[in-house]
Amino acid sequence: MKKTLTAALTGLATILGAQSALADKLNIGLLLPFSGVYAALGTEIEAGFRLGLEHFGDDLGVDLNIIREDTEVNPANGLARARKLVMQDRADVLVGIVSSGVLGAIRDFVHGAQVPLIVANAGNDEATGERCSPYITRLSFSSGQVNRPMGRWMAEQGITRVYTLGADYAAGRQMIGGFTETFTAAGGEIVGQGWTPFQQTQDFGPYLAQARASGAEAIYVFYAGGEAIAFVNQYDSFGMAETMPLYGSGFLTSQLYINAQGESANGVITALHYVPTADNPENVAFIEAFEASIGRLPSEYGVHGYDAARALTDAIRAGARDRASLANALRMTSFDGPRGATSIDPATNNIVQPIFVYETVTGETGAMTQNILATLPAEADPVNGCAMPAPATN
Repeated sequence: MKKTLTAALTGLATILGAQSALADKLNIGLLLPFSGVYAALGTEIEAGFRLGLEHFGDDLGVDLNIIREDTEVNPANGLARARKLVMQDRADVLVGIVSSGVLGAIRDFVHGAQVPLIVANAGNDEATGERCSPYITRLSFSSGQVNRPMGRWMAEQGITRVYTLGADYAAGRQMIGGFTETFTAAGGEIVGQGWTPFQQTQDFGPYLAQARASGAEAIYVFYAGGEAIAFVNQYDSFGMAETMPLYGSGFLTSQLYINAQGESANGVITALHYVPTADNPENVAFIEAFEASIGRLPSEYGVHGYDAARALTDAIRAGARDRASLANALRMTSFDGPRGATSIDPATNNIVQPIFVYETVTGETGAMTQNILATLPAEADPVNGCAMPAPATN
């Protein structure tokens, strides 16, 4: 059966490869959640991607045709939509994927079909580790990358005992795992862990009660989207801030939804690869354009889409005109963007970028904003079992 599947994928790659020579049009399959718990994230990534195409897509020599499909944050549906985009719509490149579960589900199909995929969110460590592929390039983050620096940083601040909480799915396990790895290596102790059912937890009270009873000095969590809003608001209503301050990956207090959290997010300290208050010329220009186009400040999800468009248009401008050359060119991505110096490590195809530690505070206008406490240096992810050839050079 395995041989049959391999043969089928090889045949598919041969057929699609023959059809993928680009003349004057490039089909882009935009594969994002436009419904479900992460719908707002998908919408934000698309907004950033389209803005990036406006900024960087002039004089490419090809027309760009975008075909949208909804993953619904469902691995089976994500795989079905990916198959449709490649086999029916003849997509030359895929862009998107929010859920780590969806990324895991489509990995083998993308690799077998030899169609380039630009990951614009999902942090699944394995996708640029033991299950890496020369056709998968990540322009967002990896789960460990965001959280490992925070473990070291918190230990340096003298925090020794932490309780962790996270959504019980691939991203949650990896996010918390990355933090735990470095925090304990630096001498810290995890006094307890809790896992909440993903997309099913509305009442975080029992979990917060367990954290409060643990004797920890602080709580470190991973939540995103609607779960992040609910968790931060319930944490605040429990009155835990004075006795057990809240830390986490920056998706907890994303610019996308801090207005929904409001004062509940005041004082929460998180780490992420992008914040709107990052001080560099590229970010100033990006924020101005995003606000003019969308009417509000961008989040990290908007940057994922924007930088994905930058990488794609750079590859096309460099002469990439078919799937193989696009995949190869994406692996050599390097530019100064809204996050700062941004590049792809060709040993893993994962992004290399700085990490910002920041506190969410009430700004002068009364809106919530980010006070950057530290900018941690960029570091490439460990290879983690990834083995693939170096990109071709001309």
